[in-house]
Amino acid sequence: MIGILIVAHGALGECLIHCASHVLGRRPLRLRQLGVTVHDDPELILPHAKELVKDLDDGSGVLILSDICGATPCNIASRLINPGHAELLSGVSLPMLVRALTYREENLDSVIQKAMAGGVNGVMHLNAQSDHPVE
Repeated sequence: MIGILIVAHGALGECLIHCASHVLGRRPLRLRQLGVTVHDDPELILPHAKELVKDLDDGSGVLILSDICGATPCNIASRLINPGHAELLSGVSLPMLVRALTYREENLDSVIQKAMAGGVNGVMHLNAQSDHPVE
């Protein structure tokens, strides 16, 4: 099973886990988060982040999700990348996380593609006059 680590600002990761747990009806296994605050030193957080990745990897790999590309959490997460074993997607959202959790029994490359599709397809412009997305 692909492990999932969310590295994000403040409590965002825990909030996403809480929401995903609600949607799925249970708290998923092999899902952790690392909240980064303005007071945290990235160099001091990095060893803990590496340990989380190690703990989450059962040999299937780890998908790391971060919030804003270029921000401190993503910069920390980028130092965890190990191609084919620990991969990173930025722009984490609830649709992205739910898709990753739903398909995590597949291989890491497949989970990455499903998670990206969940993130992209989860953004819709809804017309106030109807129940249907605007195309």
